[in-house]
Amino acid sequence: MTAERPRPTAKERANARTLPAWRDPDLDDADRVTRLLAEMTLEEKIAQLYGVWVGAEVDGSGVAPHQHEMAGDEDIEALTAHGLGQLTRSFGTRPVDPALGALALARAQRRLVSGTRLGIPAVAHEECLAGFTAHGATVYPVPLSWGATFDPALVREAATAIGTDLRSVGVHQGLAPVLDVARDLRWGRVEETIGEDPYLVGTVGAAYVRGLQSAGVIATLKHFAGYSASQGGRNLAPVQVGPRELADVLLPPFEMAVRDAGARSVMHAYTTLDGVPSAADPRLLTDLLREDWQFDGTVVADYFGVAFLERLHRIAGSLGHAAHLALDAGVDVELPTGHCYAHPLLTAVEKGQVPESLVDRAVTRVLLQKCSLGLLDGDYDPLPERLAALLNAGDEELDSPMAPDAVEGGVDLDSAGNRDLARRLAEQAVILLANPPAADGRPTLPVTGIGSIAVLGPLADDQAALLGCYSFPAHVGQQHPDVPTGVPLPTVLQAVRQEFPAGTVRWEQGCPLPEHTGHEGADDDGGERRARSSRALEAAAALAADSDLCVVVVGDKAGLFGRGTSGEGCDAPDLSLPGDQAALLDAALGTGTPVVLVVTSGRPYALGRWADRLAAVVQAFFPGEEGAGAIAGVLSGRINPSGRLPVSVPRLPGGQPWTYLQPPLGLSNDTSSLDPTPLFPFGHGLSYTGFAWEDPRCPEQVITTDGRVSAEVTIRNTGPRSGTEVVQLYLHDPLATVSQPVRRLIGYARVDLAPGQARRVVFDIHADVFSYTDGTGTRVVEPGDVELHLGASSSLIHHRLPLRVQGALRAVGHDRVMTCNALVH
Repeated sequence: MTAERPRPTAKERANARTLPAWRDPDLDDADRVTRLLAEMTLEEKIAQLYGVWVGAEVDGSGVAPHQHEMAGDEDIEALTAHGLGQLTRSFGTRPVDPALGALALARAQRRLVSGTRLGIPAVAHEECLAGFTAHGATVYPVPLSWGATFDPALVREAATAIGTDLRSVGVHQGLAPVLDVARDLRWGRVEETIGEDPYLVGTVGAAYVRGLQSAGVIATLKHFAGYSASQGGRNLAPVQVGPRELADVLLPPFEMAVRDAGARSVMHAYTTLDGVPSAADPRLLTDLLREDWQFDGTVVADYFGVAFLERLHRIAGSLGHAAHLALDAGVDVELPTGHCYAHPLLTAVEKGQVPESLVDRAVTRVLLQKCSLGLLDGDYDPLPERLAALLNAGDEELDSPMAPDAVEGGVDLDSAGNRDLARRLAEQAVILLANPPAADGRPTLPVTGIGSIAVLGPLADDQAALLGCYSFPAHVGQQHPDVPTGVPLPTVLQAVRQEFPAGTVRWEQGCPLPEHTGHEGADDDGGERRARSSRALEAAAALAADSDLCVVVVGDKAGLFGRGTSGEGCDAPDLSLPGDQAALLDAALGTGTPVVLVVTSGRPYALGRWADRLAAVVQAFFPGEEGAGAIAGVLSGRINPSGRLPVSVPRLPGGQPWTYLQPPLGLSNDTSSLDPTPLFPFGHGLSYTGFAWEDPRCPEQVITTDGRVSAEVTIRNTGPRSGTEVVQLYLHDPLATVSQPVRRLIGYARVDLAPGQARRVVFDIHADVFSYTDGTGTRVVEPGDVELHLGASSSLIHHRLPLRVQGALRAVGHDRVMTCNALVH
């Protein structure tokens, strides 16, 4: 490759030819799109409404259910002859060097620009739920860990870094965040949620949106709406929720992200709401989303969701009919392919079965978004600056056979800055659930002066303990076992050995981890399997008995559609530890050696059976590539834990669905023999220091139904080391026109304190946050007496501040205040 002549700028290339007015970035976007739409044929319009997925697998173990029926048989040339709306997962389909992937994506865009009449580039989208789902990209903690941090600012910082990496290789849209509120912990996708509380989900999710979009990448909210409330905790099962649960629990996070954070894309859910599939629900996708919330971005289909209207929901008689239903409801773009929106939609419009006005409506939205991304500008250049600097040559070098050699290995998606963010997220997300005094009166953690440590469990020396379902090594890498993971992924065992170099750290597996949800392991010979299991348990127990301390690591292995114990399509029959891990824990506890339980999982598991026998319990929700070090640091005390539970940890395996957002009838009472009280409640988490909650005040004591009030408390670090308290503000409404949760979160703040330091926390509260949906379906602020609860969890309330709400009953709309500001002085 030579670089003798300077590479022409995109502006110079654009000025070399006559450009239509819609290419002029100085014109108003709406005017540009109107001019462009007038030039487009029907074929060119429809081409903007679907994606293509080059290289999608259609057979083998990596295939999602129904994917083999609808992917891989595409005529790419025919689908792109008139243009293209989206390029599907150029990086997230198979392992590819990031620079080579960026080069291939740039070439694909160049072909669209030069090979179609109008030359409109595509929007390139990728998954980014646990970081950019690409080979060699940083693996961040999963969203359930974001929730555990109670730190929207840090989540926004991480999202900005993820968005910067996406945009640097030519990606425009990220399919995140998931704003489903966890409703049934058996659901396999709990790991993808931020938690069980809509306020926590909404505030943390909105922060992610702000971060991603600040880097120039469109955030896509999913799954709109109700997906997490599917019957029986089964993926893609029907959803039967009341209108108040939908309005007060499931919708608010989406509304926060749209109204407060300006999210620019929404993905419909696969499920039905009271029998109506979300992909064909104009009340949801048009009336609520666009008219009430004033959303002006694009609605995209969850993969194959439009075709599912015919194949799974059975409300469409053909693929063309399915396209009509989805387009009419408000689905602008079909992903990942044009199974319905390509030829079937074109045929239906030509036959007069679908009005072309629906196509115009959707394509206008798509083109406005492309305009905002700069894809319609005359100086658009598909080659990212990062790649152009590597090539340092003219246009022809983009298509040169020498180009791959020039760029391979030249793009780093796992920078030191990224890893630092992943580390900070992981450290703040580790939750110390229990740490009771030992026989000598001191707690077991942090570990000091221990000579020998037995580390037990199938996940202790397995990278899977760190990985969520949508991390690249788990989502794609499992199908390519010969390809290195691409990022450093030390296991918990390796991290413990590094953390305790002076001690003796030994490991026994104890039992295998089941590869499938609900399976106990290989069953080719039940007797032989039981014998092997017995020998493994005996070896583990012997090691524990011969050690000063035993650390048992249990939890999940993420996978897809049953090929794991957590993840999409990996739903659980109950919340028992998967496989033989419970027997392993029993064996360890039977030795008399103090046992510290470490849970690395995608959902909480029932731990009540061992609650009074464990020396300590640490929970980490798939903490990513820096997670093992974070766990080991908590064990040693190098890290003072500050994570808090975003979901309740149950006492017993059954009793689902249950969350802390219960009215009085949902709590334990003498009308039932079942006690749903969790072992560890929402918001719970311990520290290695102590905190005093002093001088609580609500100075005003009275608020009007449209007024503001403040709640204040001073937090003092009473212990010997720096630590972080998470101050949680809950609303308790003792008398309402419809039954309310005993308490619900309306604000929170992380407070970092040095030993002896005190800081004042002041919550600025608008009466709108007291609102709820009444029996008529109207959201109201109701006069009467309420209480503001200041506490360290949903169950540990330190102070109750009475407050009178006075004035007339007030209806509030979608312009209401949805969040409380917290100031820490």
